[in-house]
Amino acid sequence: MSEEGKGTGFWSVVQSVMAAGIGVQSRANKERDFTHGKPLHFIVGGLIGTVLFVVFVWLLVQYLIRS
Repeated sequence: MSEEGKGTGFWSVVQSVMAAGIGVQSRANKERDFTHGKPLHFIVGGLIGTVLFVVFVWLLVQYLIRS
């Protein structure tokens, strides 16, 4: 599939948000996201990713405190 035909589907947004969150986003993916992606998708993905991360850390701390 050509670069022109590639969009930013659900899994592409998830991968981009996760990679950007830990600082390993490739230049090619970043350029694809800025060219073909919609900002709202990445904002919502980032917010959901942040909430999931905070909940995971909170659950981990609760588990470790009870141990």
